[in-house]
Amino acid sequence: QVQLVESGGGMVQAGGSLRLSCAASGETNKIYITGWFRQAPGKEREFVGNIDWHNGNTEYSDSVKGRFTISRDSAKNTVDLQMNSLKPEDSALYSCATKLLTPYANYNYWGQGTQVIVSS
Repeated sequence: QVQLVESGGGMVQAGGSLRLSCAASGETNKIYITGWFRQAPGKEREFVGNIDWHNGNTEYSDSVKGRFTISRDSAKNTVDLQMNSLKPEDSALYSCATKLLTPYANYNYWGQGTQVIVSS
């Protein structure tokens, strides 16, 4: 199993930046992909982006492409989400999740989330 803990959320003005971190523990050697998701009140959960632990490849949703960057620190088993040029519509609960062993697995392990509020 894998345990995930997010940190770094908070309140920021529009145009500002925040850096979220997802710390993994447990069977981290089995992690294949870590993804970031967000959910605003009254809305469905939305995919933000992900990173492949094997080759470092990343992908992003169109809504954050060019503003958000996902990176991984293999020594610390952390995956960071750097968020720049934040907009009020980026406000949400941000959660990380992992796929184990294969990129075709489901995101079976989730963190508790960290809140991001962007004021206009």
